[in-house]
Amino acid sequence: MRYVLKNFLLAAGLGCALFATTVPSGAAPATNAVPPLNQSGGDPIARIRDEGLNRSEVMKTLSYLTDVIGPRLTGSPNLRRANAWTRDTLVTWGLTNAHLEAWGPFGRGWSLQRFSAQVIEPQAFPLIAAPKAWTPGLAQPISAEVILFEAKTEGDLDKYKGRLKGAIVLMDSTREVKLRFEPLASRIGESNLLRMANAGPTDTRPFTPGRSSAPINPPSTNTAAPKSNIAPTNTVTPKNPPATTNTAKADAGAAQRTNSSAALPSGRALSFVTSEGAALVVTPSSQGDGGTLFVEQASVPLAPPAGTNSPAPASRQPWATNAPVMPPQIALATEDYNRLVRMIRHGEKLKMAVDLQVRYHLEDPMAYNTIAEIPGSDLKGEVVMLGAHLDSWHSGTGATDNGAGVAATMEAVRILKALNFQPRRTIRIGLWSGEEQNLLGSRAYVAKHFGYYTNMTNVAAVRSPREEGKMPRVTTPAATNAVTRKLVRTAEYEKFSAYFNLDNGTGKIRGVYMQGNESVRPLFRKWLQPFSGLGAETLTFGKTAGTDHESFDGIGLPGFQFIQDPLDYWTRTHHSNADVFDRIQADDLKQASTILAAFIYHASMLEEKIPRKPVD
Repeated sequence: MRYVLKNFLLAAGLGCALFATTVPSGAAPATNAVPPLNQSGGDPIARIRDEGLNRSEVMKTLSYLTDVIGPRLTGSPNLRRANAWTRDTLVTWGLTNAHLEAWGPFGRGWSLQRFSAQVIEPQAFPLIAAPKAWTPGLAQPISAEVILFEAKTEGDLDKYKGRLKGAIVLMDSTREVKLRFEPLASRIGESNLLRMANAGPTDTRPFTPGRSSAPINPPSTNTAAPKSNIAPTNTVTPKNPPATTNTAKADAGAAQRTNSSAALPSGRALSFVTSEGAALVVTPSSQGDGGTLFVEQASVPLAPPAGTNSPAPASRQPWATNAPVMPPQIALATEDYNRLVRMIRHGEKLKMAVDLQVRYHLEDPMAYNTIAEIPGSDLKGEVVMLGAHLDSWHSGTGATDNGAGVAATMEAVRILKALNFQPRRTIRIGLWSGEEQNLLGSRAYVAKHFGYYTNMTNVAAVRSPREEGKMPRVTTPAATNAVTRKLVRTAEYEKFSAYFNLDNGTGKIRGVYMQGNESVRPLFRKWLQPFSGLGAETLTFGKTAGTDHESFDGIGLPGFQFIQDPLDYWTRTHHSNADVFDRIQADDLKQASTILAAFIYHASMLEEKIPRKPVD
C-alpha cells in the first residue's frame, strides 16, 4: 500500500449498511439479477466458495512471489521478474491476452548487492539496519567515526565544518519508545463496523481501521522526538510536485541562511552534510520497536553542495535519472539508534564498519503493469477489472503490502477458470507497479485506456494516451482550476463496468467502501449475503484513499476497495522489515480471494454495468 505512508483515511461521508436506501433516479435498478449459468454444476457462488476455501492455491502463489522473487521495488530487476512470472502463471491458468504494458518513463531502477553494519569500537555489536531505497552505495567498505549531528540553527553548523568528511553521521536525536499496552494485532470491532455502517453522507468523522492502536509511536504524535534533520521523504507531500515547488523551498532555505538564529530547514541540513563530505547518513526508524524497522526511500538535498555552480534540484525523487548528489543513507532500528546517541553523549568515541553495495539500473527507464483477461461472451466488449499493486518496498519481501492482494486477485481469476465459468463481460486483472510512488502505474493505465483530467498539477495523473506506452506530460496551468478542468474520455470509458481492489494487508474482507456511490448498495448487499458467516457484511458510504482504486474512482469510474481487518498491518508490517510471508494469515486470505471471485463473477454477469456516481 502506498505512500510512502499509506493514507487510509476516509473522506467525508459514510453510509448505513443496515437499512434499505432508495436508489437515485437514473441509477441501475436494484433487480439487476444474475442470469442462470450455461454450465451445469449447481449454484455458482456455492461452487466458488467450495473451490476458494477447500482447494485454494493462494498461499502457494504468495510464497513464490515473496520468498523466491522477494522484494519488488519499482524499476528493479525483481519487479521485472515478478511482472514476467505473474503473466506466465496467469497464462498457465488459461487467461488470455496476457502481457506487460509499459508506462513511464519512470526513472532508474535500484537493487541492493550487499549490506552489513556493526559497531566495532569501543566494543563490537551488530545493528538492525537497512539501506534506504535508491541510496548510493559506498565505493568500498568503510570503518569510520560516528558523529552525532545536532544542529538546530544555521549558526550551529559552524561547529561541524571540517569535521564530517569521511564520517558516519547520525542525523537525529533519540526517539522515545513507549511501552505497549494494546495488542499489536486486532480485528475491526463490532462497534466500529456499526459506526461505519450507520454514518451518513454528512458525517465527516474519519475512520481508519487499525489506526486507533497503531502505530504506537507515530512520529507525528511522539512529542519527545525532535524533528528530523534529514529532508523528509514524500510521505505527506504529493509525490510529483511541480518543479517550482523545490525552487521555492530552496529559495526559502537560502533566505533563512541569512539569519544564523533561524531554525535550520531539514533540506538545508542534508545539503550541508553532503557538502561536508559525510561518508554515510544514518536515521532512526520512523516508528516501531522490538527490532521492527520501517524504511522507505532516500532523501534528496534541497540545495546543491556548497561551492558548486549546480542549480537547485528540479526533482526530489531519488529514482530520477537526474537526481542530485546525495550521500549514502541507512536507517537503524530505534533501540539501536538510541543506544548510539546515548553512548556518544556519555563521551564514548564510536566507530562503525559498514559495507553498502548497490546498483542502479538505467537500461530501461520504463516500468510495467501485468495485464491478463478471461474473455467475455455476449458482452465481451465491456470490462470488469480487479487488481492489486505488484511493487513493494525493499526491507521485507512485500507480503502484506501487497503480495497478499496480488495473490488474492490472481487466486480469484484462478477460481473462475478452474470452475470453467464463462463470463458475459471480459474480466481483466491488473497488477500495478509504481503504487508506492503515488499510484503511477494504475494512473497511467487509466489515463491511456479510459480517460484523464486536464488542468491537473499532478502530472502523474495527467498523461495523454500514446502508442507503445509513451506517456508524455500534458501542458497544464501552474494551478488547478477545479471549475474549468475537463475530463477527456477515451472510447473505452463507456465500456467499463467496475474495478475491485485489494490492498490493506492480509486481513479478511469485512465489507466494501462504496466511495460515495449509494446506488451500488442493493447489489453489494446481495453479493455479500452468502459470506455474512465469514464476517463480511458491512457496507459504508464512505471513501478510503491511498491505493489503486483511486485511479478509477478519480475519473468517475466505479472503483472499490474492500474493508479489511487490520491485524498487525499498521503496527508491524506496513513498509517494514517484518513484511514477510510469515505474517500472512492463510484463512483470511482464502476468504478474501473467494469473495473477490464472487464479486467479479457477479459483476461480469449483470444485465447492466455497475451504476456510476455523478462526475465533474
